[in-house]
Amino acid sequence: MSQNQKKLTLFALTWPIFIEVLLHMLMGNADTLMLSQYSDDSVAAVGVANQILSLVIVMFGFIATGTAILIAQNIGANRLQTAGEISVVSLAVNLVFGILLSILLFFTGKPLLLLMDLPSELLDEAYIYLVIVGGFSFVQAVIMTIGATVRSYGFTRDIMYITIGMNILNVAGNYLFIFGPFGFPVLGVEGVAISTAVSRFIGLIVSIMVLVKRTNGELPFRKLFQLPKEHIRNLLKIGIPSAGEQLSYNASQMVITIFIAALGTEALTARVYTQNIMMFIFLFSVAISQGTQILIGHMIGAGKFEEAYKRCMQSLRLAIAISLGTAILFSIFSENLLGIFTSNPEIIETGAFLILLTIILEPGRSFNLVVINSLRAAGDVKFPVYIGILSMWGVSVSLSYLLGIHFGLGLTGIWIAFIADEWLRGILMLFRWRSGVWRSKGFVTAKQGA
Repeated sequence: MSQNQKKLTLFALTWPIFIEVLLHMLMGNADTLMLSQYSDDSVAAVGVANQILSLVIVMFGFIATGTAILIAQNIGANRLQTAGEISVVSLAVNLVFGILLSILLFFTGKPLLLLMDLPSELLDEAYIYLVIVGGFSFVQAVIMTIGATVRSYGFTRDIMYITIGMNILNVAGNYLFIFGPFGFPVLGVEGVAISTAVSRFIGLIVSIMVLVKRTNGELPFRKLFQLPKEHIRNLLKIGIPSAGEQLSYNASQMVITIFIAALGTEALTARVYTQNIMMFIFLFSVAISQGTQILIGHMIGAGKFEEAYKRCMQSLRLAIAISLGTAILFSIFSENLLGIFTSNPEIIETGAFLILLTIILEPGRSFNLVVINSLRAAGDVKFPVYIGILSMWGVSVSLSYLLGIHFGLGLTGIWIAFIADEWLRGILMLFRWRSGVWRSKGFVTAKQGA
């Protein structure tokens, strides 16, 4: 295993992550695109249900994020046995947590959708999707934890291949249940939900096989209840604050979705289509930030602080340049891209202007993705949460209501609020990284000695 660690480079780690994230986005877009041939209302219903599901995924990130950071730091410090113990503990904890949340979603799906002020014509389809996909969300919890573990060991391509397989299965299932070839029943949203759940379950089985192979079957599963309880404490110390920032973001997005729902079904649909396209703009920054997190985690574990500092700054410049160029390119072809999803001229016009605003938004998002992941990898996990909560609610939510609803700017006002939030947080994160406070917060180096 140690030989593999010495060969890690940003490109070697990032390109499989890029493909993996791209395919995750394609899986969501496949649902949207194929459902758009069925009904625009179905697209809006699934979009709102996914707002709730994305919040659940963030909760699974409590453990997965802590897993990635602790394993990376321990591998960097050449403590492979400790890394293995952390892998086992994190899998067990997230499995239990995932089952509890799946049960909760199954029984509270309709009240949650009613809480979001969903238009009545969308309620039934959104509920079906939420109950089926949410009821099996524990599968996603385990997949996320295995993915975090395998990536931290440096095998990012394995997770990419699994994602490719899951996408193929998902698209095939969507086709069967939406268009009904070979006598298959046309189930619409219900069929898309079944396809998503089944493809993830098969992906879970393959993920477990890959985990066993890449750790040489040496993970101490039999000693689960004998492993140090300190691992759980460390996972929670890193995971809860780290996921807290993302949890706050998703919660704020749910509130903003309620604002958009007040603007009508057309506004909800325009938001879903536009954000689906925007995902392809910032996926470069996502991939770069995740690859950078793995490298910096290893560097912190090995006590290479100056290398870690330079790595973050180089990655940040690269992410800003690529996201800005991609946003400009997508803006030029925005009407054609939106035309893939809908023929509604008002939705296309609104979406095209929002993508134009994305040219300003995406460089700010790059700051957040790259620098926050770098701070987490170094063990500095609380500061991004505090700033994130203040900015998301004090700027993003407040301005969204003020500009979008109170002053009647609609989705344009809400996008301006997004821009202000991303840039404020991004600049503050950069100041934090440049201050060097994170150098004393690594879990391995600070608490156990490098």
